[in-house]
Amino acid sequence: MGAIRLSMTEQPLPIGPADIDAAARVIAPFAIRTPLLSFPVLNERVGAKVFLKPEMLQRTGSFKFRGAFNKVASIPQDKRAGGVVAFSSGNHAQGVAAAAKILDMQATIVMPADAPLSKRERTKSYGAEVVLYDRDRDDREAISRGIAEKRGATLVRPYDDPFVIAGQGTAGREIADDMATLGLSPDIVVAPASGGGLIAGVATAIKARYPLAQVVVAEPEAFDDHGISLTAGHREPHGPAGRTICDALMALIPGEMTFAINSKLLARGVTASDKEVGAAVAFAYRELKLVVEPGGAVGLAALLAGRLDVAGKNVVIVLSGGNVDADLFAELVA
Repeated sequence: MGAIRLSMTEQPLPIGPADIDAAARVIAPFAIRTPLLSFPVLNERVGAKVFLKPEMLQRTGSFKFRGAFNKVASIPQDKRAGGVVAFSSGNHAQGVAAAAKILDMQATIVMPADAPLSKRERTKSYGAEVVLYDRDRDDREAISRGIAEKRGATLVRPYDDPFVIAGQGTAGREIADDMATLGLSPDIVVAPASGGGLIAGVATAIKARYPLAQVVVAEPEAFDDHGISLTAGHREPHGPAGRTICDALMALIPGEMTFAINSKLLARGVTASDKEVGAAVAFAYRELKLVVEPGGAVGLAALLAGRLDVAGKNVVIVLSGGNVDADLFAELVA
C-alpha cells in the first residue's frame, strides 16, 4: 500500500488517497455507491445544511462490505484455499462473509454470543461458519488466530489493516466527489468509530480534497476511547463501561494503525448517550424514513443533541449501518 507524508520528519501514514482510489476500482463492480441525502426537516432543526451518507443501503447493510471486499480480493489466488477468518459483533462479519461468497472462499466468523440474533443469522446466510465466544471472558483474537493457523486461512481484521482502511475510505471518497458535484465544501464531516477504520479512511479521503474540513469522530458516551486518546495524544482505553445499545462500537481501545491516521487527521471527538442515540434512531425512522442501527446513528445523535457547532455550515454525517435487532428497533421507535 502507498502512504502519504505530512512532513519530512514524520512517519508516513499507513494509507494515502491513492490506496483509496485503488480500492474504489476493486469494489466498484460489487459495492453500492451510496448517495448523499439532505432533508429540510433536519436542516431546519439544526440550522445547517446537513448531508447524510446512508451506508445502511450498502451491501450487507453497512459500510463494512467496502473494506472487507477490498481485503479479501487482495488475497493471492494460491492463498485462498484455506479461506478467511474474522472476528466481529456483526457488521464486519457480514461484510467478510459476503465478500468470501462472491470470491468463492470459505469464511469462518468468530462472533460474541450476545451479538444481535439478526446479525448472526444474516452472517450464516452468506454461507459462513459462525463460532460464538463470551465477550467478557474469551479472547476473540486468540480464538480467530488459532482457527486461521489450523486451517491455513487468512485473518481479516476489522480495522487494523491497510486494505480494510482503504476500502472504508471509499465512502469518504464518494462524499468528496458528491460535495464537489454540488459545488459545496464540507465544513464538518462526522463518522462513528469502534476500532477506527471507517473514520480513518474517511478522514484520509476528505482531508486530501478538503484540507480545511474538520473530521470529527462520534462515539457512545463512556465508550469514547478515540476522544480520550485524541486528548491524551496516545492510545488510551475507555473505562469499564458495561454495555451500550451501540453494540457495533464497543472496542476497548483504538487500533494502532487507525490511530496513527486519526491522531493526525481528526479534529476532535463527540459523544452521545444511549438515550440520545435512541432518539436519533427514532428521528431517522419517523422524520426521514430511514432505518439506522444505534451504532450507525451516533453521529446523528450528537448533531441532534447539540454537541456540534454547525450553525450555517455544511455538515456531512455518516450513517454507518442499519443492521438493528427488530425487537430493539421496535422499542426505540415506539
